[in-house]
Amino acid sequence: MSLPDFNLLLTLDVLLAEQNVARAARRLQLSPSAMSRALARLRETTGDPLLVRAGRSLVPTPRALELRERIGPLVQEIDSVLRPLQALKLGELVRTFTFRSSDGFVENFGASLIERVAAEAPGVRLCFLSKPDKASTPLREGAVDLETGVLGTAMGPEIRTQALFRDQWIGVVRQDHPLARLKKVAVDRFAQARHVGISRRGEAGGPVDEALAALSLQRNVVAMAGGFVAALAIARGTDLIACVPERHTQNLRLGLHSFALPFATPSLTISLFWHPRFQADAAHVWLRRVVQETCGEGSQEGRPPSGRTRD
Repeated sequence: MSLPDFNLLLTLDVLLAEQNVARAARRLQLSPSAMSRALARLRETTGDPLLVRAGRSLVPTPRALELRERIGPLVQEIDSVLRPLQALKLGELVRTFTFRSSDGFVENFGASLIERVAAEAPGVRLCFLSKPDKASTPLREGAVDLETGVLGTAMGPEIRTQALFRDQWIGVVRQDHPLARLKKVAVDRFAQARHVGISRRGEAGGPVDEALAALSLQRNVVAMAGGFVAALAIARGTDLIACVPERHTQNLRLGLHSFALPFATPSLTISLFWHPRFQADAAHVWLRRVVQETCGEGSQEGRPPSGRTRD
């Protein structure tokens, strides 16, 4: 089956508007003979004469009148698609953007993002989804506009990435915890204290444990939580230590004591991910900029340095 010639849509639209082969030819910058051949192809394709002679003029058939009502909007839509991107009018933008974010991101940055978006584009709605895994399938399938997290091997190679901020691991305990009274926590005392581990699968391990293993030490993990929010809730009500990323949990740690770990751990980069289909989308470009300015490195000004208590 041969594909239709979509150029005929424009030709038919002009012919039905002019109802004159010569005028239509001039408008499309074609010769009268080329326009006559195009009309012949249209008649063959539609199975209708479309324009018939009435004296010295051409008049549309009922089928042509029906097509005229449908062809006009189609040609206008094609024209808008192929034109250069126009300036985005945020005040008129009505759209829902879906985020898939790692644990703690919405709790820490969600309110600021919502306020910033509402101020610039009141017709935009943000939908936040939890992130149970690191697969890029939701981005590929278009179910998600943006995703945040640490870049991993599960992320597809075509996915676009933009770093938001670098983070570091810290320890967190309740305000009246014995460790909260110390200016510096000894590494052996840290390891011997009771800890809450963090893992979606309930398995112990991670950057903090790997760093301790290099010192021939092991944390005393007595409980496991599925994310930062749950781990900090446990630390708030017990004597357990939670190890979390500093910036990622900034708001979540209010009322808790935070301290620098007494050993080096690798930093982690929190990034923004999206599918290439949205790379040039004006509204998407705007939203990525908003996320970068709201959550990125530049928005960290004024936060306390590592080891300082947040209360």
